[in-house]
Amino acid sequence: MACSVTIDLHGQTVYSAQRVLTTRLKTLSPDVREVCVVFGYHGGTVLKDFVMRYKNRRIEKKILGLNQGSVVFVLKSE
Repeated sequence: MACSVTIDLHGQTVYSAQRVLTTRLKTLSPDVREVCVVFGYHGGTVLKDFVMRYKNRRIEKKILGLNQGSVVFVLKSE
């Protein structure tokens, strides 16, 4: 599944990752339907766990990527 936009959270804390995700999702064009969120997986699962629990009204579903360090957000059409 191709991503229209990629958000890279490598090296972020959970607090800063939440701010980045919320800001980016709020400012995305309504035409964007997929967002690939990259967080890595060699440094533990804190960011992965956060991203999987993260809630936003624009997210319709989350798809864990084949790469363990990414998740695709499928966005609702507005």
